[in-house]
Amino acid sequence: MTKTKLLVLSSTYPRWANDPEPGFVHELSKRLTERFEVHVLCPHAPGCMTQETLDGVQVHRFRYAPSGLETLVQGGGILNNLKQQPWKWLLLPPFLLGLLASSWYLTRRLQPAAIHAHWIIPQGLVAALAQRLAHKPVPILLTSHGGDLYSLRHPLLERLKGWALRQASALTLVSSPMIEEAKRLGADAQAIHTISMGVDFRQRFRPNPQVQRKPGQLLFVGRLVEKKGVAYLLQALPEVIRQRPDTRLTLIGSGPEADSLHRLSQELDLTTHVEFLAACPQEQLTLHYQQASLFVAPFVQAENGDREGLGLVTIEAIACGCPVLVGDLPVLDDIFTPAEQALRIDPRDTAAFAASILQQLNQPEQAQQQAEALRQRLMQKFDWERVTQAYARLVDSLRLDNSDRDSDISR
Repeated sequence: MTKTKLLVLSSTYPRWANDPEPGFVHELSKRLTERFEVHVLCPHAPGCMTQETLDGVQVHRFRYAPSGLETLVQGGGILNNLKQQPWKWLLLPPFLLGLLASSWYLTRRLQPAAIHAHWIIPQGLVAALAQRLAHKPVPILLTSHGGDLYSLRHPLLERLKGWALRQASALTLVSSPMIEEAKRLGADAQAIHTISMGVDFRQRFRPNPQVQRKPGQLLFVGRLVEKKGVAYLLQALPEVIRQRPDTRLTLIGSGPEADSLHRLSQELDLTTHVEFLAACPQEQLTLHYQQASLFVAPFVQAENGDREGLGLVTIEAIACGCPVLVGDLPVLDDIFTPAEQALRIDPRDTAAFAASILQQLNQPEQAQQQAEALRQRLMQKFDWERVTQAYARLVDSLRLDNSDRDSDISR
């Protein structure tokens, strides 16, 4: 039986198997291959193939510069790379043209039943333009992950975001606090669905009773960018170490703030207590989550308005039974109940932040019990099996609605 074709547009996508770059779009795409013939269009990067099949997903990578210069996306994301390395603005026009041309070409060649665009700008905008240029009314499922919704505040960019949102047949947001901002930009309330990305609770991220947690071991995982708030974690650490000299912090990730965070660690005389590790594949993260006494995600809102849409690393840690402390953003309403308010902290108040870390470290049994209860509750909401089913049903509904319209037109 021939599967329905689904075209996925994304800027963040694994360059190869076990790539440490964020892989949630691929995780969803490969699970959707059970129902659909999934094609992903994403940017090329040094060292990867322009065409390949990855876990059943047919991956098409568009070129936008000589291979060694195709670095607009990796290592922190487009916006952060543009901020840290202004010369990369030169890459933006060919990137957008390459994305548009390839989207138009694949829309015409594949004739997909639906387009799933991840991020409003540029993918949502380009998807709408491509289907118009292809003279093919393909329904668009647009997914916003948070940063694309909250940042890019210039009036012109907000108008472009609003137009892209209105062209979508359906809009998925990874957390419910994003709904009001989407509606402010012009999204149709009837088209909005709250569906997060998922976490593999059943196979990859789960507790291991054979692995002992290390007393005093703190863990952070994520891109080293402003909205992750890692600088505040380092600033809170001296007081924690003063009261708990056994405290150690492992930071796993890369990004444009890596150098400044290394310097801050040296200035605060933390080098013997802080270990910086490069981003690693998800398979290797599991052991870190299982060994840590506390996972700390000090999320904040960046100066440009950018903030987390959900923060899947927090869910991954919880899936491994690891206690957590998280920066108090509205997105946490989808994760924690009012009774778990103590797990939400203001990272900028470093004294209170340090006190919260110490409370968790000094009450390990209570923290562990709370983490285990969280795991049981959140598995019902964030497990990939549930998330994939929700996306598959939504794509099917868009496909059927479009088929009905085509039938009405042909009569």
